[in-house]
Amino acid sequence: MTQALPTATDFHTLSPCALADVLTQEHVMDYGLRPLWTSPPRVAGPAYPVQCAPGDNLMLHAAIHRAPPGAVIVVEAGDTTFAVAGGNVCAVAQRRGIAAFIVDGVIRDLAEMRAIGFPVFARGLSPIPGRKSGPGRLNAPVRCGGIQVSPGDMIVADEEGIVAVPGERLSEVWAAARKKADRDAATPLDVWEAEHRARIEQLLQPGFSSGEA
Repeated sequence: MTQALPTATDFHTLSPCALADVLTQEHVMDYGLRPLWTSPPRVAGPAYPVQCAPGDNLMLHAAIHRAPPGAVIVVEAGDTTFAVAGGNVCAVAQRRGIAAFIVDGVIRDLAEMRAIGFPVFARGLSPIPGRKSGPGRLNAPVRCGGIQVSPGDMIVADEEGIVAVPGERLSEVWAAARKKADRDAATPLDVWEAEHRARIEQLLQPGFSSGEA
Protein backbone atom coordinates (compact mmCIF):
# COMPACT_ATOMS: atom_id res chain seq x y z
CA MET A 1 0.00 0.00 0.00
CA THR A 2 1.35 3.44 -0.95
CA GLN A 3 1.83 5.68 2.06
CA ALA A 4 -0.13 8.92 1.90
CA LEU A 5 1.83 12.12 1.56
CA PRO A 6 1.94 14.41 4.60
CA THR A 7 -0.67 17.13 4.38
CA ALA A 8 -0.75 20.83 5.19
CA THR A 9 -2.22 19.86 8.57
CA ASP A 10 0.84 17.70 9.25
CA PHE A 11 3.27 20.44 8.23
CA HIS A 12 1.39 22.97 10.35
CA THR A 13 2.74 21.18 13.43
CA LEU A 14 6.34 21.99 12.44
CA SER A 15 7.93 25.42 12.72
CA PRO A 16 10.02 26.92 9.91
CA CYS A 17 12.99 26.41 12.28
CA ALA A 18 12.36 22.67 12.48
CA LEU A 19 12.12 22.44 8.71
CA ALA A 20 15.18 24.63 8.13
CA ASP A 21 17.14 22.20 10.33
CA VAL A 22 16.75 19.53 7.64
CA LEU A 23 16.61 21.68 4.50
CA THR A 24 19.32 23.63 2.69
CA GLN A 25 19.34 27.40 2.41
CA GLU A 26 17.82 27.47 -1.07
CA HIS A 27 14.48 26.44 0.44
CA VAL A 28 14.31 29.24 3.04
CA MET A 29 13.18 32.75 2.02
CA ASP A 30 15.30 35.72 3.00
CA TYR A 31 14.60 37.75 6.11
CA GLY A 32 13.23 40.71 4.12
CA LEU A 33 9.90 38.91 3.79
CA ARG A 34 8.17 39.21 7.13
CA PRO A 35 4.69 39.22 8.66
CA LEU A 36 3.05 42.62 8.39
CA TRP A 37 1.12 42.38 11.63
CA THR A 38 2.27 41.14 15.00
CA SER A 39 2.24 37.45 15.90
CA PRO A 40 0.31 36.04 12.93
CA PRO A 41 -0.78 32.41 13.17
CA ARG A 42 1.45 29.82 11.53
CA VAL A 43 0.25 28.98 8.04
CA ALA A 44 0.90 25.88 5.96
CA GLY A 45 -0.39 25.01 2.54
CA PRO A 46 0.52 24.12 -1.03
CA ALA A 47 1.98 26.97 -3.05
CA TYR A 48 0.00 28.65 -5.81
CA PRO A 49 2.74 30.79 -7.39
CA VAL A 50 1.99 34.03 -9.24
CA GLN A 51 4.23 36.38 -11.20
CA CYS A 52 3.22 40.02 -11.62
CA ALA A 53 4.72 42.50 -14.07
CA PRO A 54 6.37 45.66 -12.66
CA GLY A 55 3.71 48.06 -11.42
CA ASP A 56 0.95 45.53 -12.08
CA ASN A 57 -1.24 43.30 -9.89
CA LEU A 58 -3.57 41.60 -12.40
CA MET A 59 -2.27 38.08 -11.84
CA LEU A 60 -2.67 38.20 -8.05
CA HIS A 61 -6.19 39.53 -8.43
CA ALA A 62 -6.91 36.65 -10.84
CA ALA A 63 -5.30 34.12 -8.50
CA ILE A 64 -7.71 34.70 -5.63
CA HIS A 65 -10.49 33.31 -7.86
CA ARG A 66 -8.42 30.41 -9.19
CA ALA A 67 -6.31 29.10 -6.32
CA PRO A 68 -7.94 26.23 -4.42
CA PRO A 69 -8.98 26.54 -0.77
CA GLY A 70 -6.04 25.99 1.56
CA ALA A 71 -3.47 27.30 -0.93
CA VAL A 72 -0.80 29.85 -0.08
CA ILE A 73 -0.54 32.39 -2.90
CA VAL A 74 3.16 33.12 -3.45
CA VAL A 75 3.80 36.30 -5.44
CA GLU A 76 6.84 37.40 -7.41
CA ALA A 77 5.98 41.09 -7.69
CA GLY A 78 7.73 43.23 -10.25
CA ASP A 79 8.76 46.03 -7.89
CA THR A 80 8.43 47.46 -4.38
CA THR A 81 6.68 50.70 -5.35
CA PHE A 82 3.20 49.57 -6.33
CA ALA A 83 0.97 47.52 -4.03
CA VAL A 84 -0.21 44.20 -5.47
CA ALA A 85 -3.11 43.77 -3.02
CA GLY A 86 -5.26 45.65 -0.55
CA GLY A 87 -7.98 45.05 1.99
CA ASN A 88 -10.76 43.85 -0.30
CA VAL A 89 -8.48 41.41 -2.13
CA CYS A 90 -7.37 39.95 1.21
CA ALA A 91 -10.98 39.71 2.41
CA VAL A 92 -12.11 37.88 -0.73
CA ALA A 93 -9.09 35.57 -0.55
CA GLN A 94 -9.93 34.75 3.06
CA ARG A 95 -13.58 34.16 2.14
CA ARG A 96 -12.48 31.69 -0.53
CA GLY A 97 -10.30 29.78 1.93
CA ILE A 98 -6.87 31.01 0.81
CA ALA A 99 -4.45 30.42 3.70
CA ALA A 100 -2.13 33.41 3.21
CA PHE A 101 -0.25 35.66 0.82
CA ILE A 102 3.55 35.54 0.57
CA VAL A 103 4.53 38.62 -1.45
CA ASP A 104 8.01 39.49 -2.70
CA GLY A 105 6.84 43.07 -3.03
CA VAL A 106 4.50 45.43 -1.17
CA ILE A 107 0.81 45.65 -0.30
CA ARG A 108 -1.53 48.23 1.25
CA ASP A 109 -4.48 48.50 3.67
CA LEU A 110 -2.62 46.90 6.56
CA ALA A 111 -5.28 47.84 9.12
CA GLU A 112 -7.95 46.01 7.14
CA MET A 113 -6.02 42.74 6.84
CA ARG A 114 -5.05 42.93 10.49
CA ALA A 115 -8.70 43.46 11.47
CA ILE A 116 -9.82 40.31 9.64
CA GLY A 117 -6.76 38.30 10.70
CA PHE A 118 -5.58 37.46 7.20
CA PRO A 119 -1.86 36.52 7.20
CA VAL A 120 0.32 38.43 4.73
CA PHE A 121 4.10 38.21 4.56
CA ALA A 122 5.75 40.86 2.38
CA ARG A 123 8.65 43.31 2.08
CA GLY A 124 6.59 46.27 3.22
CA LEU A 125 3.77 48.65 2.47
CA SER A 126 2.92 51.22 -0.17
CA PRO A 127 -0.32 53.17 -0.61
CA ILE A 128 0.16 53.29 -4.40
CA PRO A 129 -2.06 50.78 -6.24
CA GLY A 130 -0.76 48.78 -9.16
CA ARG A 131 -2.47 48.73 -12.55
CA LYS A 132 -4.19 45.70 -14.07
CA SER A 133 -2.70 45.28 -17.52
CA GLY A 134 -0.45 42.21 -17.26
CA PRO A 135 1.40 40.30 -18.46
CA GLY A 136 2.19 37.73 -15.80
CA ARG A 137 1.93 34.04 -14.94
CA LEU A 138 -0.45 31.92 -12.88
CA ASN A 139 0.49 28.70 -11.09
CA ALA A 140 3.98 28.50 -12.61
CA PRO A 141 7.42 28.57 -10.91
CA VAL A 142 8.48 31.94 -9.50
CA ARG A 143 11.34 33.50 -7.54
CA CYS A 144 10.18 34.72 -4.15
CA GLY A 145 12.36 35.70 -1.21
CA GLY A 146 15.46 34.67 -3.13
CA ILE A 147 14.35 31.07 -3.77
CA GLN A 148 12.41 29.20 -6.42
CA VAL A 149 8.87 28.17 -5.55
CA SER A 150 6.94 25.75 -7.74
CA PRO A 151 3.27 24.74 -7.75
CA GLY A 152 2.63 22.16 -5.05
CA ASP A 153 5.62 23.05 -2.87
CA MET A 154 4.56 23.11 0.77
CA ILE A 155 4.81 26.59 2.31
CA VAL A 156 5.21 26.91 6.08
CA ALA A 157 5.39 30.45 7.45
CA ASP A 158 5.20 32.21 10.79
CA GLU A 159 7.09 34.95 12.64
CA GLU A 160 10.24 32.78 12.51
CA GLY A 161 10.44 32.77 8.71
CA ILE A 162 9.16 31.16 5.52
CA VAL A 163 10.12 27.75 4.15
CA ALA A 164 9.20 26.10 0.85
CA VAL A 165 9.42 22.31 0.96
CA PRO A 166 9.80 20.85 -2.57
CA GLY A 167 6.69 18.97 -3.60
CA GLU A 168 8.68 15.89 -4.58
CA ARG A 169 10.33 15.70 -1.14
CA LEU A 170 7.36 16.12 1.18
CA SER A 171 7.58 12.68 2.79
CA GLU A 172 11.35 12.75 3.22
CA VAL A 173 11.46 16.25 4.72
CA TRP A 174 8.43 15.69 6.92
CA ALA A 175 9.88 12.51 8.42
CA ALA A 176 13.31 14.03 9.08
CA ALA A 177 11.96 17.25 10.58
CA ARG A 178 9.36 15.43 12.71
CA LYS A 179 12.02 13.06 14.06
CA LYS A 180 14.38 15.89 14.98
CA ALA A 181 11.63 18.04 16.50
CA ASP A 182 10.39 15.14 18.63
CA ARG A 183 13.92 14.34 19.78
CA ASP A 184 14.56 17.97 20.71
CA ALA A 185 11.28 18.19 22.61
CA ALA A 186 12.13 15.06 24.60
CA THR A 187 15.60 16.26 25.60
CA PRO A 188 15.73 18.02 29.02
CA LEU A 189 17.68 21.27 29.05
CA ASP A 190 20.29 19.85 31.46
CA VAL A 191 21.01 17.00 29.05
CA TRP A 192 21.12 19.36 26.06
CA GLU A 193 23.48 21.71 27.92
CA ALA A 194 25.89 18.90 28.81
CA GLU A 195 25.90 17.51 25.27
CA HIS A 196 26.29 20.97 23.82
CA ARG A 197 29.23 21.85 26.03
CA ALA A 198 30.97 18.56 25.26
CA ARG A 199 30.54 19.12 21.54
CA ILE A 200 31.84 22.69 21.71
CA GLU A 201 34.83 21.71 23.83
CA GLN A 202 35.65 18.97 21.34
CA LEU A 203 35.65 21.51 18.55
CA LEU A 204 37.95 23.79 20.58
CA GLN A 205 40.82 21.32 20.46
CA PRO A 206 44.48 22.42 20.80
CA GLY A 207 45.47 24.34 17.72
CA PHE A 208 42.16 26.23 17.50
CA SER A 209 42.74 29.97 17.84
CA SER A 210 39.98 31.65 19.85
CA GLY A 211 41.59 35.07 19.92
CA GLU A 212 41.61 35.03 23.73
CA ALA A 213 44.72 36.46 25.44
